[in-house]
Order: sequence, then structure tokens, then C-alpha cells
Amino acid sequence: MRQNESQLRIAVLGASGGTGRHAVTSGLARGHEVVALTRGGDVLPPAPGFSEVGWADVSDRDGLAAALAGADVVISTLGGAPKGPTSVCTDAIRSVVPVMGALGVPRLIAVSAHGVLESHDRSLYARAVWAGVGEKLKDKETMEPLITASSLDWTIVRAPALSNATASGPPRAGERLPIRLWHSIGRADLAAFLVTEAERGDFVRRIVRVRA
Repeated sequence: MRQNESQLRIAVLGASGGTGRHAVTSGLARGHEVVALTRGGDVLPPAPGFSEVGWADVSDRDGLAAALAGADVVISTLGGAPKGPTSVCTDAIRSVVPVMGALGVPRLIAVSAHGVLESHDRSLYARAVWAGVGEKLKDKETMEPLITASSLDWTIVRAPALSNATASGPPRAGERLPIRLWHSIGRADLAAFLVTEAERGDFVRRIVRVRA
């Protein structure tokens, strides 16, 4: 049961990953209820206001609906396989969007990557990231249109290279923020930004770039 009107019920997809774990921690630290969706369940330590649900099959809409019931916002930190072709982000969002619509969950915040779609330009950054993790970017490119075509109050967060740097405070953010070859963002700072966006809604139905 929520303790006050400002408390959110946040569902985190990919909660066992680096950014997802930080999103769970950040949400709980700010007094929100957090539901973590992980591949196996029972991955994260118990805490007040926290629950964990196993969601191994991203096509399992019934299981997803049970986990998202009563949520105010869904944060997707899914990243896909580190090597080889992957479609986990696209497949998951293909399930998430209709389930959220059916349940009346209004808000979706999804981590994407700088370098996809119109940001796939001739810059050194774009060329380097496509050479390194092109398969993951292809997955993001097919994920994003599923989100932007929906009626949800969505935000797509395009991040540059991720690091495990110690949290250093709010990142720079903007729709036209320059991203250069040397730019990155720590997972902890990215996760904190995602929770802040859930609270404030500064970039509803917008694509925002972030970096340290």
C-alpha cells in the first residue's frame, strides 16, 4: 500500500542488469514501490517496498500483466545479448505496449542508444558504436518505433557508452545534446535519471540524449 500520493509503483524490466539494479536501488531510496522483472526471479536482495517477478519469456503477456498490475510507470533497462544477433528489446516492447494499454498503465521510459535511427550519422561516435555493438543497435532501431507509435506517455533515453563509474550527480540531458566519441555515462547516474524522469516527466513523448 502506498504511503503518500507522491509515491510511485515502478516496474523495472531488466532489473538484474547493471542499469536495472541501480534503477531498483534508486527507486527504493526515494521511497517508491519497485517491482523488478528478471529472467529467473529471486536475483535481488529483499527490501521494504520491493518485489521481484520472474519473466524469462518476453512473449509471456499473462505473466507480464500480473507483474504490471497497479504500476504507475514501467522503466525498461533491457540491453540484449552482448554478442551476436539479438531481438530481446524489440520482442519485450512488443509485449509491453499492448499489456500496458490493456491495464491502463500510462508511462513508459525505455533506455535506447545514441547512434540509432536518425542519430546514425557519419560521426566518429556513430561509426565506432556500430562497429562495436551493431547487433544491439539494430534491436534498438526496431524497438523504438513500437514505442513512438503507441498512445503511451513514453520517453526514450538514448545513452552513449555505459560505465560503472561512481555516481557523480545528474547527467546532462537534451534532445540535441552533442554526443562525441569520448562521451559516456555511468550506470548509476543513468538509472537515477530514469527515476527522476518517472517522477517529473520532463521529456514525455520525447527522445532525450544523456551523458556525463
